[in-house]
Amino acid sequence: MKAQPKASHFVNGAYVEDTAGAPIEVIYPATGEVIAVVHEATPAVIEAALASAKAAQAAWAVTRPVERARILRRAADIIRDRNPALARLETLDTGKPIQETLVADWPSGADCLEYFAGLIPSITGETIPLGRDFAYTIREPLGVCVGIGAWNYPSQIACWKSAPALALGNAMVFKPSEVTPLGALQLAEIYIEAGLPAGLFNVVQGRGAVGGALVTDPRVDKVSLTGSVPTGQKVYTAAAAGMRHVTMELGGKSPLIIFDDASVEDAVGAAMMANFYSAGQVCSNGTRVFVQKGIKERFLARLADRTKAISLGDPLDEATQMGPLVSSGQLDKVLGYIATGKAEGARLVTGGDRASLNTGFFVQPTVFADVTDGMTIAREEIFGPVMAVLDFDDEDEVLARANATDFGLAAGVFTADMTRAHRVIAGLQAGTCWINAYNLTPVEMPFGGSKHSGVGRENGHAAVEHYSQVKSVYVGMGPVDAPY
Repeated sequence: MKAQPKASHFVNGAYVEDTAGAPIEVIYPATGEVIAVVHEATPAVIEAALASAKAAQAAWAVTRPVERARILRRAADIIRDRNPALARLETLDTGKPIQETLVADWPSGADCLEYFAGLIPSITGETIPLGRDFAYTIREPLGVCVGIGAWNYPSQIACWKSAPALALGNAMVFKPSEVTPLGALQLAEIYIEAGLPAGLFNVVQGRGAVGGALVTDPRVDKVSLTGSVPTGQKVYTAAAAGMRHVTMELGGKSPLIIFDDASVEDAVGAAMMANFYSAGQVCSNGTRVFVQKGIKERFLARLADRTKAISLGDPLDEATQMGPLVSSGQLDKVLGYIATGKAEGARLVTGGDRASLNTGFFVQPTVFADVTDGMTIAREEIFGPVMAVLDFDDEDEVLARANATDFGLAAGVFTADMTRAHRVIAGLQAGTCWINAYNLTPVEMPFGGSKHSGVGRENGHAAVEHYSQVKSVYVGMGPVDAPY
């Protein structure tokens, strides 16, 4: 099973190879098989990508917004037309079940391109009457943006970052995660086919050193990262040295609060979606599930039954509901957290071991109950299918406990009492929240976190603020009144 790309990088409108760069093996997580090899970007490749982005951006900035929109819309149509093949590539790259990648990965990317294609022609400045004089504002692109992707939603992230950047007149150099390098190359090719001028979206492969070279280059005006908190802190520090704009979408340990008047069936379904979708490798997952004591045992019993019924197996089989973790390293990390949960006294409800499949990085969907706030599995981001269920007595208690973390990415509340739902959401320290739902992230809605979980927002109208800047112009309509 092979998925070798035409070349490792995509620069200035064409595939580029430089085998002097260190090789990066692409592993299919379901079997451990090497399905492709790409090479890390050399300084020459990085230079070519940044130079082409800088050269192309000036003309793109003065292209009519409706013309930019047409290109993004054509790219969205191409993605939808090729979705089956793109979904298969995403499954090979990430190990996610194809039943997920067919509906959630590239389709979300296409939605994002379409959304910003529709939005950008309506983005205008304003006039400000000042008596005899007046002022007006112009919304301008930032320039050259660097996007640094994560491995859990590699193609979706490439779209989420490039669509607003390109719509608003910027150029982008995108570095995918070295774990999942394939999808972004397809996006670059699609953009060119849709009519995007060469140089505006470049893809370079590499590990942290390549990202560091991009982030610190003086030609770069903006950095957008999706990744872990430690990586975000390093990138934020490097970007700040050059006074660059930043968007940081980082990790989380998000609370999902379930009150005893909630529908148990709905709450169980949401908790499973918040912990087991994409094998739990979702930054916004509600991995601290707080269940009010009145329904705790009913909730756990139904959760155990439904979790045991999850179908693990070949990700290319549309009947498979959960695939492997992305890498052997991630498997070891998650198994280590499961062992720690057992050792610290959490009650294992179901799962708790490596899945008994012949190959691949599979782990059983795992539920721990009687988890306390101080346990490691309740404090640290696991990024695997491991749910920690904590119980609580009343609203004030659970709100204080839910907020007792450095993370602030997401949160959810399940209750039949809408007044309480809105009150609790208002008190939660999180950037993206749900009431009687979880992990639904339509592109129309801004997405991002607070505290250590990030800076800025992706998607929605809010993204306009993070990929453009306002120029204010004062217009004098009479003689200058000077005291000199």
